Amino acid sequence: MNNLEIERKFLVTGEFKDKAYDATRIRQGYIASGKGRTVRVRVRGDRGYLTIKGPSNVAGLARFEWEREISVEDANALMGICEPGIIDKTRYLVKSPDGRHIWEVDEFYGENEGLVMAEIELNDEKEQYSRPDFIGREVTGDRRFYNSHLRQNPYRKWKDEI
Repeated sequence: MNNLEIERKFLVTGEFKDKAYDATRIRQGYIASGKGRTVRVRVRGDRGYLTIKGPSNVAGLARFEWEREISVEDANALMGICEPGIIDKTRYLVKSPDGRHIWEVDEFYGENEGLVMAEIELNDEKEQYSRPDFIGREVTGDRRFYNSHLRQNPYRKWKDEI
């Protein structure tokens, strides 16, 4: 059982929707969050998930992640006990130019409208990957871009700083 999530995050600076082969609306809330640890509930399309994440390593690249599918009814019920601030976004899936990876591109709504980020999950922190042309500045490890942070301090409040 491998519970280590290794990912890099980037801002999106160009058109990506025409390259996407899938798109799903996601709503997620946080039952508990603090000191880098989160318990998250997510409704992705017609499926529900419960996820526990540990703190990130120093580089912000890797962290413990445990996720299980739960019924969408249970996920919706758990949304009712979440901390304030629900994340609402559409996730687009785009194959990397070399076809070896999948880029997950999130377009945010509500208080985070205007933010579009992409992430790529890797098997190793030094794994090589190819970037599509819409990938901009890397924000891996910048806590402002963590979903758990965006629900408390939305993008609209600090977008002019970047």
